[in-house]
Amino acid sequence: MDFVVGVLIVVVGLLLSIALHEIGHLVPAKKFGVKTPQYMVGFGRTLWSRTVNGTEYGVKALPLGGYVRMVGMYPPARAGTPRRRRNGRASMVEEARAAALEEIRPGEEHRAFYRLSVPKKLVVMLGGPLMNFLISAVLLGVLAVGLGVGQYTTTVSSVQQCLPADPDATECAAGDPVAPGAQAGLQPGDEIVAWAGTPVRSWEEVTAAIAAGGTGPADVEVVRDGEDTTVAVTPVLRERPVLAEDGSVAVDAEGQEVTEQRPYVGIGPTFELVRQPVTEVPGMVWNVFTGTVEVVVTLPQRLVDVAEAAFGTQERDPGVVGLIGVGRFAGEIASLDGHGYGVAERSADMMSLLVSLNMALFVFNLIPLLPLDGGHIAGALWEGARRRIARWRDAPDPGPVDTARLLPATYAVVALMLGMSVLLAYADIVRPVSLAG
Repeated sequence: MDFVVGVLIVVVGLLLSIALHEIGHLVPAKKFGVKTPQYMVGFGRTLWSRTVNGTEYGVKALPLGGYVRMVGMYPPARAGTPRRRRNGRASMVEEARAAALEEIRPGEEHRAFYRLSVPKKLVVMLGGPLMNFLISAVLLGVLAVGLGVGQYTTTVSSVQQCLPADPDATECAAGDPVAPGAQAGLQPGDEIVAWAGTPVRSWEEVTAAIAAGGTGPADVEVVRDGEDTTVAVTPVLRERPVLAEDGSVAVDAEGQEVTEQRPYVGIGPTFELVRQPVTEVPGMVWNVFTGTVEVVVTLPQRLVDVAEAAFGTQERDPGVVGLIGVGRFAGEIASLDGHGYGVAERSADMMSLLVSLNMALFVFNLIPLLPLDGGHIAGALWEGARRRIARWRDAPDPGPVDTARLLPATYAVVALMLGMSVLLAYADIVRPVSLAG
């Protein structure tokens, strides 16, 4: 039941994100006088609708997106442009132009989208993606400042009791030497405040201090039950895995884990939600943005990897999932039952999922291809550039860019997007990605 509730939560969050995305288009379009007959969340059969001030607001059966229908998205054909095929039927482009203009009544020509100035077109088309960016940034701010960001703290969570000869052993055997942390008397719940005289405020600083001190004895200051205590710890050298830049275990050319001798104490940190100052939020938003851009830029290769995993034996790329995968993540977050994983942690993870979804909607929609918002933005920018060049050359105004001529390419992009969705849905079913790894 908890799994289903989690899926419903993320579905509602995604629908609200889509609805607000379309509001980002609708509000400036109405402000600039564009005729907007429909505002819809979803596709397919209409479940509910109501018409207010000339716009039909509604919800459709398939919650896979949404749209604001603005009349006059395509300008009329220029004089001399062929309007018919050789068989006498109207071309696909002309049919699209006619559909875009058919709801413009006499005297409403000024309400067509194509008649907007370039800055106004940019505001209307950027409004949707920017709404998703704003949602992502606000949610991330609430998460970081209100709930906190999960991170390792300087509070000890576990203390290893011995150093078994077999690194995979789960219990101590007779003759195994006592681990340095246990020998020094460190206990779970101890908050480390200084290591060998160096104040520490994060677990990264603790590990750095251990590495810097080598195997020499170190006085460690801890807070235990509200009181300051000092213990003497003498680390030992032990074979430890080398970590890559992304935090994963590094492997060599043969796929074997890379290890090295490092000072070892045998203690583990507590993972907690730590509230961040407001000043940290812009940097966090930037990190989410750049990480999402990296995923989108490398999407073609990632999709190839997903296909190889879905239809072969390759490992599945956990960085790219479809709607089914997102729903699985939400279900796991809602149903996970673990020590220390309560309402706050569950809420933080669910909010992080919505942060990532909205940032993905922002970045993906800026790809300069129709029918994405980025395609219309690119068209408006090209229109502005052409008009500026014409003014420099004292040439006639070239008029709006005829984006209708790009419809064949638009349909190809739609086909690719549908193919991507089907591939990800299949991979999410046959080779699912789990948060538990």
